[in-house]
Amino acid sequence: MNQYKTFQTERLILKPTSLEDAEFIFKLFNSPKWIEYIGDRNIKTIEDAKEYIETKMITQLKKLGYSNYTLIRKEDNCKIGTCGLYDRDGLEGIDIGFAFLPEYEKKGYAYESANKLKNIAFSEFELTCVNAITRKENMSSQKLLEKLGMKKEGTTKLPNDFKEWLVYKIKI
Repeated sequence: MNQYKTFQTERLILKPTSLEDAEFIFKLFNSPKWIEYIGDRNIKTIEDAKEYIETKMITQLKKLGYSNYTLIRKEDNCKIGTCGLYDRDGLEGIDIGFAFLPEYEKKGYAYESANKLKNIAFSEFELTCVNAITRKENMSSQKLLEKLGMKKEGTTKLPNDFKEWLVYKIKI
């Protein structure tokens, strides 16, 4: 895992998610907004979280050089959320996503981390387009995507998901 870069912002460290983050991922994936706006990933134990990290996050990291990043607050080394670039089933291209434990929302961390990762996607990972998906009901996510310079392009449905997602894009 050491060959994969960690990034920093003014207040955060963006570290590729690893098995040592399993307890945190378990907590985040079972938070109410995760379940409501992202979906139940059926992570019922810390072992389930480890398997998800290994099969979804680390596999993509090894394949593409980027994936999910655990966000660590510099001031106290606290794990507060995730931000990542995902090669998602049923979605063309790479999309950016973010999620936080409830106590760390509305503090500017989402914009800080997502803006950094968006810039890195273009400058270091040499992507020419970044997508994002969000639920129609998730107004705060839509506002953040627009603040990142992304434009709403339409809607989509993902495999095994009956709900409709809004699709946003930004190109260089």
